[in-house]
Amino acid sequence: MHYKAPAWLMGGHVQTIWSALYARRHWGPLRPLQRERWVTPDGDFVDVDRQTASHPSRPLVVLFHGLEGSSQSHYAQAFADWAAEHDLNFALPHFRGCSGELNHAPRAYHSGDHQEVDWILRNIRLAHQQAGGQTVVVAGVSLGGNALMRWAGEQGTHAKAKADAVASICSPLDLVASGNAIGKGFNRQVYTRMFLRSMKPKALAKLAQHPGLFDKQRMLDARDLYAFDNVFTAPLHGFKNTDDYWKRASAKPVMHQIAIPALALNALNDPFVPASSLPQRKDVSSSVTLWHPAQGGHVGFAQGGVPGHVRGLPDAVGGWLLQAASHPQNKQETRHG
Repeated sequence: MHYKAPAWLMGGHVQTIWSALYARRHWGPLRPLQRERWVTPDGDFVDVDRQTASHPSRPLVVLFHGLEGSSQSHYAQAFADWAAEHDLNFALPHFRGCSGELNHAPRAYHSGDHQEVDWILRNIRLAHQQAGGQTVVVAGVSLGGNALMRWAGEQGTHAKAKADAVASICSPLDLVASGNAIGKGFNRQVYTRMFLRSMKPKALAKLAQHPGLFDKQRMLDARDLYAFDNVFTAPLHGFKNTDDYWKRASAKPVMHQIAIPALALNALNDPFVPASSLPQRKDVSSSVTLWHPAQGGHVGFAQGGVPGHVRGLPDAVGGWLLQAASHPQNKQETRHG
């Protein structure tokens, strides 16, 4: 992705915040999304928002959202608009608890939730095939992209049965580095507070569902994601603690096992995904393409005059996915600048 920020939108923080709050997300009126509720193997549920193309056999674009995201996130609306413009089917599965309704089970979701990703993609591929479709491409944003890449690495050659090409967008592929970065300075004061503002009430609601699930006061005292993950995310999902969770859930260590076309897009000025932590050519398989533009922020990439727009992101990533699905031979491409 060749991206240069507009002169009026300089710096990783500005590119991140402005793009999320003010930049235009779609060209025309958004099409209504149809919600489906799927019952999970453990008796819980996942809500999937869908947008249909002119025919169900048209290619399907799946998008996994980021931490505390949903189908209303700025990047999700941009992808839905791009899919509509290209007459593509679109699906956004919500991680548990992110669709506006608290899920039933004690568990929620986490950055390395590749088992959930596998179950979702297996069902999506099957339904698409039954409708006469063939092509399924998948993108994941931030947390969703790490979980997706973790899935692709864990699956190896088996991934092609469920997806034709995958992409991660601004994902913390090294969770230790990114977790430490978001817990410091401006990041801690702005982004960490924003995330905890929605995560803590959900945790309290989960505790009301399942009394004794975790230590309420320790959760309320958490002032960063490390502390929150230590009392909530890690133990609820089978990890010893935050250190164990961040290490074992990171996608970077398994990206050399990816066997389907995969794109990893990360801006070098992302406020909380340090450039030094990004995978390099030696860290990934020949199926992986790396895009490391100098600018863009965290899921930003706004373009044009004020207020700008974020449609360039799905244009670039979605275009790559469709081309990779049609021509799966990968060029081991690395782009900088």
